[in-house]
Amino acid sequence: MEISEIDDIARSVIETGNGVSKETAMRLMQTPNLDALCNAADRVCKAFHGNRFDSCSIVNARSGMCGEDCKWCAQTRHHDTGCVTYNFLDESKTMEAARLNEETGIRRFSLVTSGRAVSDRDLDSFLRIIRRLKNDTNLHLCVSMGLLNEAQLERLKEAGIERYHCNMETSERMWPELVSTHSQEDKRRTIEAARRLGMAICSGGIIGMGETEEDRVDFAIMLRDMDVDSVPMNILNPIKGTPLESTPLIGEDEIVRCAAVWRMILPKQVIRFAGGRGRLSKKNMERIFTGGINGAIMGDMLTTIGNTIEEDKEMIGRLGLTIND
Repeated sequence: MEISEIDDIARSVIETGNGVSKETAMRLMQTPNLDALCNAADRVCKAFHGNRFDSCSIVNARSGMCGEDCKWCAQTRHHDTGCVTYNFLDESKTMEAARLNEETGIRRFSLVTSGRAVSDRDLDSFLRIIRRLKNDTNLHLCVSMGLLNEAQLERLKEAGIERYHCNMETSERMWPELVSTHSQEDKRRTIEAARRLGMAICSGGIIGMGETEEDRVDFAIMLRDMDVDSVPMNILNPIKGTPLESTPLIGEDEIVRCAAVWRMILPKQVIRFAGGRGRLSKKNMERIFTGGINGAIMGDMLTTIGNTIEEDKEMIGRLGLTIND
């Protein structure tokens, strides 16, 4: 694909507001002109989002002890990973983490729990913390608590939760190879219930789990069809003790390319770089933030370590981007 054709595709996306077709996305995946692709994705991103950069942070509010069998995950009982386990993160530690993130300029804070779903009894405890976060901070609040029903989601919204996170994780074709204890349809039902209640939706996934380029394109199109608001892009960090521990790492150019193509498919969504990004070189980290990505989860990523918030802020500012208020 010639540079002029890539430019024409970007121009069409900007003019129409519509992401590219699967056929065009596959051609972009295969173009040797990676820099031209990144530049085009950056133009699309700037057209819809300006120089705004969406920041958020997460805290592992419940760790380990999960009965699901997701092959990538350190927190399931099916895998022996040495993961630290606890049922509730101490409330004072949660508040401390929230205040620290707020002081450093992070705009959104999310409680993430392991397990298929939070029970009604445990939800009572989390709601108490959420109400305190709502009263004592100015953070926008998000949660990721599994396959909740509409009544549970409504209680979360009433307590102050604005956005619900539930990753679709991978393409429909890949899903059965990675998870057997719940389905993507289970996730879809939870997402649809949260949407009916007026919550924004955050849903993304992981690349580098053995999927093809077509899977990555199909996955992004699935998220577009679901009209999600925020798309976390995670890179597999093969964890010892999981079935994917020996999975070869995908190349940095492959990660950059995927981010740029996702932007061409998803022009209006916030696409945020999340887990696994710490292994990218400084050059490619900067290229991906000027090649389609307009958000990031900052700080630690559940069971893995991320970049420091100050490192991220310095780079974001140097690239001429502004963290959202």
